[in-house]
Amino acid sequence: MSHTGADCREIFARLSEYLDRELDPGLCGQIDEHMSGCAPCEAFLASLRATVDLLGDPEPVELPDDVRHEILERLGRLRG
Repeated sequence: MSHTGADCREIFARLSEYLDRELDPGLCGQIDEHMSGCAPCEAFLASLRATVDLLGDPEPVELPDDVRHEILERLGRLRG
């Protein structure tokens, strides 16, 4: 994979899947190769990893019924 802007945009679009190990190993290898020579992509990946580490894996929160109802009502109005 070369280091053009189009390649970097393609990499950026797949980084979440890359971090979650949801990509084909061959594609992961291509991303690894690209990362080894592309400072902007390396920096973006480091930032994304730091964000994921900071946020962790939060536990789901149960919304109170009135809040859930209000959200659903507002979404219904937005949809028209």
